[in-house]
Amino acid sequence: MPSSVFIAFQTNDDTRPIIESIEEDNPHAVVNAFPAMVKIDAVGKLVIRRESIESRIGREYDLRELQINLISLAGNIEETDDEFILEWKA
Repeated sequence: MPSSVFIAFQTNDDTRPIIESIEEDNPHAVVNAFPAMVKIDAVGKLVIRRESIESRIGREYDLRELQINLISLAGNIEETDDEFILEWKA
């Protein structure tokens, strides 16, 4: 059985479109909202797509910008210009 991964962001106007994009691209993910943070859990892997975020914010987006509001994450990171993927590698 695959292990779970997660990513947690501060709750603010900058992260709302990111969280919405992650939800849309990862229907298996569970979003847990807390007063100051949002934690997104997923079994297997979690994919964050630059294109999905850009379509919501209406501008170019560099996936390195995720780090501005990032609180924590669990999983091995595989990062390209287009995708940020969290999953545990064997």
